[in-house]
Amino acid sequence: MENLTNITVIRDIFERHGFSFNKNLGQNFLVNPSVCPKIAEMGNAQQGWGILEIGTGIGVLTHELAKRAEKVAAVEIDSRLIPVLEETLAEHNNVKIINEDVMKADLAKIISENFAGLKVGVCANLPYYITSPVIMLLLESRLPIESITVMVQKEAGKRLCAEMGTRDAGAVTAAVRYYSEPKLLFGVSRGSFMPAPNVDSCVIRLDVKKETELEISDEKFFFKVVRGAFSQRRKNICNSISSALGLDKQTVTAAVKSAGISETARAEQLKMADFVAISENLL
Repeated sequence: MENLTNITVIRDIFERHGFSFNKNLGQNFLVNPSVCPKIAEMGNAQQGWGILEIGTGIGVLTHELAKRAEKVAAVEIDSRLIPVLEETLAEHNNVKIINEDVMKADLAKIISENFAGLKVGVCANLPYYITSPVIMLLLESRLPIESITVMVQKEAGKRLCAEMGTRDAGAVTAAVRYYSEPKLLFGVSRGSFMPAPNVDSCVIRLDVKKETELEISDEKFFFKVVRGAFSQRRKNICNSISSALGLDKQTVTAAVKSAGISETARAEQLKMADFVAISENLL
């Protein structure tokens, strides 16, 4: 079905299906017709690819993905949208709608059952409240995916795509950089949605690394150190790491100095290699 970004069409669909927005699910549906085609094009929706979509709305992005990709499997938590999607996506025979919570779904099984022999990409217009958990789930699960293209809140996008050693960087930045190569693609104004949120958005793509270039002895401990360092951003890393990990400050200070880093440095000043050196010295 075309014109899924037309407000009159959307309201007519909602009225016929008795649908209303659920604020708890962060539902803001796209009404800017130029956005979803760009997400699909930049998100690897093409022949030879299977696209896992997370959160369908009424199927605006799903429609664009299905026109381009070999197959689309879309995970949607809101069961009220299933009959809506049966109508709006009726013309496509390469779409499977899965009514589940993405945080509880067996994504590896969904991918293996739907995308055998295909390269796999993820595309999503994520609700703001679940952005980081979903992205980290996708990355940490080490799923057989090539890229993750998502629309997120503008500030979240800046944080996720920041360079390490800059003010915008945080613990999630380090995790994203560890597993992928992030890129900010384009901005999306708040007026592109119905209902309009209070903030602007942006679309980012994470190209997933086949393997990390960092040599880390204990991955879990490395991320504990990173989270600890950023847990109290105004404090220096010695204080924040020792406090968060329950380690003696002298031990942490020695590890920091041994890595060639000033004990007065803050987390936002450190590069990935600095965190690796500190964590290795603390083992």
